[in-house]
Amino acid sequence: MSVAGLALHPFTAPKSLDEALALLAERAAKSEKTVLLAGGTDWFVERHVAPAEEAGTLPLVLDVSRLDALRGISLGGDTLGGDTLRIGAAATYLEIRKDARVAARCPLLAATARDVGALQIQARGTLGGNLASGSPAADGVTALAALDATLVLASARGTRRVPISGFYTGYRKSVLLADELVEAVEVALPPEGSPFAWRKVGTRQAQAISKVAFAGLAVVAGGRLARLGLGMASVAPTVALLPTTRALGLSKPLAEISDADVEKAVLADVSPIDDVRSTAAYRRHVAVRLVQRFFGELRGS
Repeated sequence: MSVAGLALHPFTAPKSLDEALALLAERAAKSEKTVLLAGGTDWFVERHVAPAEEAGTLPLVLDVSRLDALRGISLGGDTLGGDTLRIGAAATYLEIRKDARVAARCPLLAATARDVGALQIQARGTLGGNLASGSPAADGVTALAALDATLVLASARGTRRVPISGFYTGYRKSVLLADELVEAVEVALPPEGSPFAWRKVGTRQAQAISKVAFAGLAVVAGGRLARLGLGMASVAPTVALLPTTRALGLSKPLAEISDADVEKAVLADVSPIDDVRSTAAYRRHVAVRLVQRFFGELRGS
């Protein structure tokens, strides 16, 4: 479907977040389907392969792209005394990429934003859309997994905060309710200069869906990991947080963690499949090597 195809759908652009949430609540109560539209970079593509729908059954398209309440990027203190980066769900990857605060305090997310599609996709695609679509190949979600992000979910009933580890329940399924939207993402920032990794393996840099993508973030103190976050795309039904590998990294000094230990842990955490982009065997091999390289860099640090 093209942008012109929107004319077939009932369409509205609320003027405020409260108006959008009230409309979502009203339609959810009637079990009426609503599509939230920000960048549309996933949804328009999906319409090309979706089954044909009758005009009278098309969902309402709710355009939230211009809502200021969903667009801001801010840096402030959290209850633990550290800094929290808050990014509105409708902020685009280009905005994230160009924000000096993100570049300085969250370089992992800035690096990821540079590789999310071509410039045209970065100018339209949003962090909230990447989260809500639930693709297991989502680059932005991979970085948020490594950052242990918290998602702020809003409805007319109020807001709730869900850790990214508890957001997805299966392939393209999440705890997001029919009357809710992703309002923002919050990240408790590590100390400046903390080591991180971002690797995207695909046929073309940025322009292709990842065969495997990996994000890692660590805080090293006294030869041990005081904090470790990991995310990997295209190796499981959802973006994988690699819990076995994380537990290994936090369990003992870095010098005592061998490449063999890492390989065993990673293979316990991933369940890739063969598809048109790659094979399961290749993905397992790359997954192990990417994490081994990160642990090697951490030992060196």
